[in-house]
Amino acid sequence: MKYGLLALIGVATAGHASLDLHANEQPLPVTQDPRAIAAIPKDYRFVEPGTLTVAISALNSPPLALLASDNRTRIGSDPDIARLLAGSLGLKLKLVPTAWEDWPLGISAGRYDVALVNIAVTEQRKEKFDFATYRVDSLAFSVKSTSKTERIERAADLSGKKVIVGSGTNQERILLGWNEENKQAGREPALPVYLTDDASGNLYIQSGRADVFFGPQSVSAYKAALTGKTRVVGLGPKKAFVATTTKKGNGLVYALQAAINGAIQRGEYQSVLARWGEQGEAVSGSQVNPPGITY
Repeated sequence: MKYGLLALIGVATAGHASLDLHANEQPLPVTQDPRAIAAIPKDYRFVEPGTLTVAISALNSPPLALLASDNRTRIGSDPDIARLLAGSLGLKLKLVPTAWEDWPLGISAGRYDVALVNIAVTEQRKEKFDFATYRVDSLAFSVKSTSKTERIERAADLSGKKVIVGSGTNQERILLGWNEENKQAGREPALPVYLTDDASGNLYIQSGRADVFFGPQSVSAYKAALTGKTRVVGLGPKKAFVATTTKKGNGLVYALQAAINGAIQRGEYQSVLARWGEQGEAVSGSQVNPPGITY
């Protein structure tokens, strides 16, 4: 288990070190997929006719989502997956930068066709949304490069530490669960630090106002490789799948699944993950509503 952890961190960091952000601003070619197009429900009404409206993260969280050099165009692995989906389905693409807290209501209210905000499948979310998986979800703990913390593997390792997490995320639930475990063992719980932007998180870690960042492994590995100011010291205890997210029961999920699987067969999917250093998080095939994380 420990060997696998070290291998995953090493592969991800090496992949991010070779990223060419300027080259990655160029859209990758996408092939229309007749099978995916045929899977679009006949009665489905897109938010905008002929267009796939996709919610993506409004945060600057490379490699998942970030601004291109024009400071306007959204690039990253999630926007690239969105382009892959729209192109496969023969649709135009509209990306809508969205706060994490807003995507559930946006999908439920019909403001977006799909949400791609690094959303992991959970049993609770499956009650309201349908999912088509496109990446393995792996969380990571990272610290300042000069931190004395060498490894985080269990609840006791976070006792008394200030930990940056996103509100309403899987990592928050894991942290709160570990806090209960620490309390029951007579240990000081960790202090959750809730921030809404990446720049503040970097500042908090470097200034000592927080000890640990707990978030997507791909983001943590990217930061460590890019600046050398942080390092990954462990992975989260639960793994799930990141998935396209749609309104429950509208049937669009099967067209998205077909689009992803077609792109996997053509190698277009692998090209997206490779240019963002996410090869270690690839899936061999998209699943609809697989077993999700439970707490």
